[in-house]
Amino acid sequence: MKNAIALRFRLSIPHYTTLFCICSVLVTACGKSSSVGIDSANNATATTSPANTIPIGIAFAQTSNVALLGQEGTDGVKIAEKYFNSKGGINGKQIKLIFQDTGGDEVGAINAFQTLINQNNVVGIIGPTLSQQAFSADPIAERNQTPVIGSSNTAKGIPEIGDYVARVSSSVAVVAPYAVKAALKQNPQIKRVAVFYAQNDAFNKSETEIFQKTVKDLGLDLVTVQKFQTTDTDFQTQASSAINLKPDLAIISGLAVDGGNLVKQLRELGYKGIIIGGNGFNTSHIFSVCSLLCDGIIIAQAYSPEYKNEINTAFRKAYIEQYRKEPSQVSAQSFAALQVYVEALQSLNKKRQINNLSMPQLRKELNQELLKLTYQTPLGEIAFTPVGEVIQKEFYVAQLKMEPNGVNGKFTFLNIK
Repeated sequence: MKNAIALRFRLSIPHYTTLFCICSVLVTACGKSSSVGIDSANNATATTSPANTIPIGIAFAQTSNVALLGQEGTDGVKIAEKYFNSKGGINGKQIKLIFQDTGGDEVGAINAFQTLINQNNVVGIIGPTLSQQAFSADPIAERNQTPVIGSSNTAKGIPEIGDYVARVSSSVAVVAPYAVKAALKQNPQIKRVAVFYAQNDAFNKSETEIFQKTVKDLGLDLVTVQKFQTTDTDFQTQASSAINLKPDLAIISGLAVDGGNLVKQLRELGYKGIIIGGNGFNTSHIFSVCSLLCDGIIIAQAYSPEYKNEINTAFRKAYIEQYRKEPSQVSAQSFAALQVYVEALQSLNKKRQINNLSMPQLRKELNQELLKLTYQTPLGEIAFTPVGEVIQKEFYVAQLKMEPNGVNGKFTFLNIK
C-alpha cells in the first residue's frame, strides 16, 4: 500500500475497539486504491464513486508565465472530454478529467504528478505543459508505472525518459526546419541570420539547436546568437546587438510572453526583416503581447484547422462554438492526447473488462495498448514508435496576420509544398 495511514486514539479506548477501527480503515483504504472507478474534484483529495467514471489526470500550467499555453491545452481536453463522453465514453463509463496546476517550474510539475498518481488515482496523465517540466516530472510517472502523454513537449529526448512516456507533439527536429524554408521562399535573398533563445528552458534550448543547424545546413550566415530568460521583459541589449549586425532574418525560441515582447522591441528598434517564432509562439495569446507588431511572424505548425477529416471537423466546430475563435495547435494536440487514451481504453475493454483490473494492471495494460494503435485525430493520422515517439504525416507553416485594431489576428497558412 503506497499511502501511509495515520490514526490517533484516545488512551481510554479499549484495545478491541482500537483493533476494530484499524481494520475498518485498512479495508476502506485498500478498496479505494484498487478501484478503477475513482472520481475526484479538481483538488488533491480522491474519493470513491460509482464505477462509471474513468479518471485521467491533466497536468497543465494554470498559473505563472506559462499559463497562456496551459490554458490552450485545457481548452482542448475539455472539448475532447465532452465530445467522447457524448459518444458513450468507455463502454458507458464517463471520462472524468482531474486537473492539477503545474505552474511554470519543475517543482510544480512534480507535485502535480505525485498528486494525480498517488491521491487522485488517475489511470494516465496528459502533460506537463513544458518540456523542461517533463524531464523532471515524467520520471515520477515512470517509477509509478503510470502512462503519461505529452501534448506540448517537443524537446529532444522526451519519449526516451521511460517506457511509460509518449507524446503526440512532434519533435522540434521535425517541425522547425519548415519555418526557415518558408522564410527563404518569401525572400530568397536572406543571407544573415540572428538567433535568440531562452536559455533557462529545455525546450527552447533544444529548439534553437535545430534552428541553428538548419541555418548552417542551408548555407546561411549565423551572425549572432543572443540568450535571454523566459522571465525577462527588457530585451533592448540583445535586440540592439543583433540589429547592429544587420540580419535579414531573426529566429526566436521563447514562450508567448517573453517571445512576444522580444518581437515588439525588435520592431520598435527598427528591425524590418522576417521574424520566425518557435513552437512557443503557437498560441493566439501572443496577439495581446506584441499586438500589431506580431504581423508577419512565421511559425511552423503540426496542426491546421483546415485539415479535412471527420474528427477535426467536429473538433473545430465545437471549439469555435465554445471559445469563439479557431483552435490552436496546443488545443488540437491536447484533444488528440485524450483521444489516444479513450480509444486505447475502448480497445483494451473489448479484450477484457477493464473494471475488473486493479489500478496497477490497468495502467500497465493501457500503456501497452496505446502504443499499438493508429489514430485518426485532428492532427491527421498518428501512431507511435515502440519508444512512444509520435509518427505524424502532416505539417504546416503559418504567418500571423493582425487586424488594424491590433487586438485580433489569425494564423494564415502558407503553401510549403
